[in-house]
Amino acid sequence: MTVKMILVRHGETDWNRVERFRGQFDIPLNSKGIEQAERNAQKVGKHWRPAAVYSSPLSRALQTAERIAEACGLVVKTETGLTDIDYGDWQGLTPDAAKEKWPKLVEKWFRFPGTVQIPNGNTLTEVQDRALTTLSVLAEQHEGQNIVLLSHTVVIRAILLGILGADLDRLWQIGQEPCAINLIEYRPENVIIVSINGVEHLIE
Repeated sequence: MTVKMILVRHGETDWNRVERFRGQFDIPLNSKGIEQAERNAQKVGKHWRPAAVYSSPLSRALQTAERIAEACGLVVKTETGLTDIDYGDWQGLTPDAAKEKWPKLVEKWFRFPGTVQIPNGNTLTEVQDRALTTLSVLAEQHEGQNIVLLSHTVVIRAILLGILGADLDRLWQIGQEPCAINLIEYRPENVIIVSINGVEHLIE
């Protein structure tokens, strides 16, 4: 039976507003991010009836997930497989600051990210493998149901590339705005991406 996954990126934080390597630092939503999360909750609550809401344990994802869960009469379940990439020694730095110590590696991250081993952090392959495994396990648990998954831009992009069988070097060719909605259907015969980076609910 088909499992419909509503895959959502969390709302805006002060660190993604100015572009800083966030990773597994626990950064909360800012005021705009909270407003985005509330609009997201209205959209999900109106158009889908999810059986469960799963979230990365990081607060920016949890804050978004909690609003969706409340709109749907559910309780958020945390799922570590959805947590953000570990940026290791880059976490907390702006790209320009990271370039001062790792100029070639940071440039490579933005051109060929699939080949990069972040110092004391993850590779994209590691992120993609754990995320796709998580989706597969949840699909088996929720046959015939709709579920919401809250995660992060790098993780979601890696998931979508994995489903498409595309190279991880194409990570930055997929749009993923704060509180964007992506729809995925797990069918018995294959996995279908229905839509990517839906932000209509955020437009004034």
